[in-house]
Amino acid sequence: MIDWTEVETVLLDMDGTLLDLHFDDFFWQQQLPLKWGEMNGIDIEEARSRLLPIFRKTEASLSWYCLDYWSEQLQMDVFKLSFDISHLISLRPYVIEFLSHLDKLDKNIVLVTNSHEKFIELKMQKTGIENHFHHMFNSHDFGHPKENTRFWEVLAENIHFANKSTVLFDDNLSVLRSARQYGIEHLLGIARPSSQAPLKDTAEFKAVSSFRELL
Repeated sequence: MIDWTEVETVLLDMDGTLLDLHFDDFFWQQQLPLKWGEMNGIDIEEARSRLLPIFRKTEASLSWYCLDYWSEQLQMDVFKLSFDISHLISLRPYVIEFLSHLDKLDKNIVLVTNSHEKFIELKMQKTGIENHFHHMFNSHDFGHPKENTRFWEVLAENIHFANKSTVLFDDNLSVLRSARQYGIEHLLGIARPSSQAPLKDTAEFKAVSSFRELL
């Protein structure tokens, strides 16, 4: 799938790529509607129906990924809601082995995520993978989500990478298309971002089912 002799830099998404997306799906689809509904005296189904149009207005924007934004909009401490379900945070299969393999190949290993810094810190504490990266960047620091080509421009201002010798792993098709538009040569989707959901159609992109395939 990849000729590693042609690759110098490996860009890795976090949620749904290295980490099981089940935590995030449960958080946004179950935990948040439940607690917001309780606060407003409505059941979870009614809460979901009210929240859905609010969410859709910000989809793929920086605000969509910002916990502080949602805390302000919903008048509650959104990040605090994650504490009760933090046990759901887990790595996808063979992630540690894959990261160690990249290190042995002397690749530049870079985390690129839309996740808010509070979630990044929590997930690093739970998984212990922080030391596997040479660099870690999130879209909130750059002022642009990965769905915007400006993200990749700012990334290139922070670290040197050549498009032809860079590979990006990401479960978000909009992000992969943005990176392709910018010019990144090697792009791979994730076939099963969540262990609790069916296989995902990765459209025009080749997909990795398990990092074991790349060892």
